[in-house]
Amino acid sequence: MRHPRKALRATAVGAASAALLAGTALGSAPAAQAAPDRPAAVGHAAASVRFTDLPGSGGITLKGNVFTPGDAGGRRYPLIVLPTSWAMPQLEYLAQAKQLAESGYVVVSYTARGFWLSGGKIETAGPQDIADASSVIDWALAHAPADPAKVGMGGVSYGAGISLMTAAFDKRVKAVTALSGWADLIESIYGEHTQHKQAAELLGGLGRLTGRPGDELQRVLKEFLGNDLSKEKDMLAWGARRSPAAYTDRLNAQGTAVMLGNAWGDSLFTPDQYAKFYERLTGPKRLEFRPGDHATAEATGLLGLPNDTWTHAHRWFDHYLKGDANGIDREAPVQISSRTGGGYEPYANWPDVERNRRTVAMDGAKTIRTGVDSGANGGTVILSNALDQFLKIPPMVSVPLLPRTYAAVWQTGPYGSGQHIRGSVRVNTTMTSDKETGTAIAYLYDVGPLGVGKLISHAPYTFRDQVPGRGFGVDLSLYSTAYDVPAGHRLALVVDSVDPLYISHNPAGAQLSFTAPALSVPVRD
Repeated sequence: MRHPRKALRATAVGAASAALLAGTALGSAPAAQAAPDRPAAVGHAAASVRFTDLPGSGGITLKGNVFTPGDAGGRRYPLIVLPTSWAMPQLEYLAQAKQLAESGYVVVSYTARGFWLSGGKIETAGPQDIADASSVIDWALAHAPADPAKVGMGGVSYGAGISLMTAAFDKRVKAVTALSGWADLIESIYGEHTQHKQAAELLGGLGRLTGRPGDELQRVLKEFLGNDLSKEKDMLAWGARRSPAAYTDRLNAQGTAVMLGNAWGDSLFTPDQYAKFYERLTGPKRLEFRPGDHATAEATGLLGLPNDTWTHAHRWFDHYLKGDANGIDREAPVQISSRTGGGYEPYANWPDVERNRRTVAMDGAKTIRTGVDSGANGGTVILSNALDQFLKIPPMVSVPLLPRTYAAVWQTGPYGSGQHIRGSVRVNTTMTSDKETGTAIAYLYDVGPLGVGKLISHAPYTFRDQVPGRGFGVDLSLYSTAYDVPAGHRLALVVDSVDPLYISHNPAGAQLSFTAPALSVPVRD
């Protein structure tokens, strides 16, 4: 009889594979158009691969694989270590590891502790995960033709976070490519004191399905989703210990070369926390934002198809580990791509992206009742922004049909020319509640002539301990994006109190009132 847990894991492998294949079918054409051709590897025979057990910290075994250039001989090559994404097995990076090995790298990838057949329990990029990665580096230097002076790490999602955390504590790591990762775990899933419900449920569910969550992770998730705010201080401390942003000084002191890549619509790790982290780094650095959701920008590359994200990651390693004069260090370090089409736009830094701002004043105060989903929402985790990436179908709503009892709506007039929004739109208003605690979610829409609004951006806002009936100022930054509003369209700001992505904190029967808001809109001329 087949073991039920193994059956569940087999099902999960099938689901993950199907998701990757679906992303490829939808996204291979756009990815291929965006990616410059990568030169074929020269001077290296076909790479060899072996699957092997790797030593982790505390005596556990990590399941991994090692790719070596075919002409290794007596030479030593730069080493790249790739920890897997959350819930993914060691097969995740096979295509990229092969390409890297054939261009002259030793590449070791492994299943992170607690997942699949690797030992231990899921520690969420904690100290044991960092020790695991260092142990893998030790093993590679002892058992593969790897150069100890040229060590890099990289990965997608969980692998990105572990790579950044390890680089902060292991000076041997000279270069990192962190794709669809996090720098600030708390801002990612608890920004503006609002629990990102669907994101936490997805991570927790996948962890239980494909691995063995540690006791601390189970406790934190239970308190987080159970709305146990008495444990908030402990949760914040737990997240801070697992946030690379907390160790920026270490990365800067070591001069680690860090490349960050993320999608505008990442529903697990919002782009703004990466931008803030990027600005604090002082060593070699690069920041890329493009359309998509969590890990969808990298998906085609994981199957070996043309993919600009992975092409740039290879170039980053080539320059900072091999010393190749490929020009990536001379390019503008901030590269962004609009959700509505077009190539990359170069900037010298993140503030330059948002430098040109226009104030848009809205008319009229509004009052809404809470507790009912108005129909305006941020979509479904992963799915909605993937549809936006591949098919240009973002979450949409009929603005004229939104129930004004539960949704406050303001609109501009039609614009005579296109508006190229770049960065975070800020919403400033005075809010008044008849309760001490509550949640509001703000949405910005691109509204066409028929009144259909396409979601540009949004963000939740939770307040506590306010005096009922007394107004308080709100300055809310919507999630950064790059979106082009066509001429003849208008902007609509919608505020309601319920979104399936988040946990709302509105007591029954509560009302929220807003003064006429002002928008600060970053635009590119």
